[in-house]
Amino acid sequence: MAEDLLRDFDPFDIFDAEAARLDRFFAGLGESGWRLPSRCTGWSVRDVLAHLAGEELYNHACLDGTVQELLGRLADEGVTGFNDFNEWCVRERRGLPVEEVLEEWRAKNGETRRRMRELGRDAQIDTMAGPYPNGWQAFHYDSEYATHADDVGAPVSDREADDRTLWRIAVSRFVLAEQDAKVQVEQTAEYMWVALDGITATLAYPEFVEATVGRLPDSHGLDPRIAAALRCLA
Repeated sequence: MAEDLLRDFDPFDIFDAEAARLDRFFAGLGESGWRLPSRCTGWSVRDVLAHLAGEELYNHACLDGTVQELLGRLADEGVTGFNDFNEWCVRERRGLPVEEVLEEWRAKNGETRRRMRELGRDAQIDTMAGPYPNGWQAFHYDSEYATHADDVGAPVSDREADDRTLWRIAVSRFVLAEQDAKVQVEQTAEYMWVALDGITATLAYPEFVEATVGRLPDSHGLDPRIAAALRCLA
């Protein structure tokens, strides 16, 4: 079963670790650091922080059971779909002092992580797709936070890199199965083997992770059909 892929990982510990990584990185930035471009097209490092702060509106709605009410309020403002919401979150905070946005994210995300841990893995929470297991939702957040940490260049120590890659592979494989993706994926001791419609490729573990979050560069040479099929977390 797909959920067996996640059995050996604690989604709440991972969420805490990735939030702490981002917090350490953000806390050490000077004015020029905030203006640096991220890997998110059109977004600076500061914009990534604004995105993280703004999406807590959705995270709290999931926990409060008010997702449909939130979507209604956003629609009234002309905000529809994830892309619109993400850009709106960034736009709404561009005129605010960065220290204020950082404190907003710290407080609201801290509450999200605390409440999710208290609920436990098996509790159901509200989402855009309907009721969903809290632990699985936390794994989605884990992947997003790790991806954005990499987007802004937050350091990952050699000591934690391998374990971090392994849980990200597990989450990616889980989500591919959850989405009934047509790409076939097998994990060997050294690499990931993938196949789609008779096309096959092998990817190093980090490359597979990058592909599933839409960050594998075009220069890599992976067949675009496989790249599109693997992209499941971005």
